[in-house]
Amino acid sequence: MKRTRSYSRITKQALSILGKLIKVGRIERGMTAAELAERAGITRKTLRRIEYGEPGPEVGLVFEVAAIVGVRLFEYDERSLQMHNARLDEKLTLLPKHVRPSMKEVDDDF
Repeated sequence: MKRTRSYSRITKQALSILGKLIKVGRIERGMTAAELAERAGITRKTLRRIEYGEPGPEVGLVFEVAAIVGVRLFEYDERSLQMHNARLDEKLTLLPKHVRPSMKEVDDDF
């Protein structure tokens, strides 16, 4: 039995906005849904789910479709993204490899 997952309103709104940006980008470039789906290597149904902001498609597919139609996911150019990625790698190197659960009981009785 498939488990149903719930998402916050913010997540749903972000997915909806990204889907609409992708659809706008596709239409502005004069691409049909079939053309974009073929170029991205996905089915038309998957593209429809992305454009409608459904949470099911893999994030890599969504990012690839966004890149094809020119939707910028970050406010950086490629070189800045590489530098930012390298800084994050350095930071992750300094952080602990594992996070252990806290032994202290949380007092949330307000």
